[in-house]
Amino acid sequence: MEVILLEDVKKLGKKGDIVKVSDGYARNYILPKKLGVEATKQNLYKLQLEKEAEEKRQKEILEEARELAKKVEASSVRLKIKTGEGGKTFGSISTKEIAAALSEQTGLEIDKKKIQLSEPIKNAGTYMVNVKLHSQVNAELKVVVEAV
Repeated sequence: MEVILLEDVKKLGKKGDIVKVSDGYARNYILPKKLGVEATKQNLYKLQLEKEAEEKRQKEILEEARELAKKVEASSVRLKIKTGEGGKTFGSISTKEIAAALSEQTGLEIDKKKIQLSEPIKNAGTYMVNVKLHSQVNAELKVVVEAV
């Protein structure tokens, strides 16, 4: 019997996959637990429509990420870090502070988890910070750090 999986099933397949299973396994496990439905013409058509809608939604998300990347690359953020005698700094600038400053200075809301720093910023200067907006879209944000 062919079954369309409604959820991921270990050692069988992922959601939306069409798999061939024994009749007993389908009748006694997959169908009663609503892990899948029988692969009829109607259910296959419904699956096709759902996949098309999901593809369209993913394309829209990708386009939004590309638009946001253009805005991020066109903007820059200014931050201040306290320094003592001899230019020694106190503390560092983290992704949380960069995200807050970006929101405050440009109005762009970006989650701090999307901002990628190889190490915290501990010195004054200009830095290019990578922002991962989507699995296929990265942007470079200019961060200017001034000593106070």
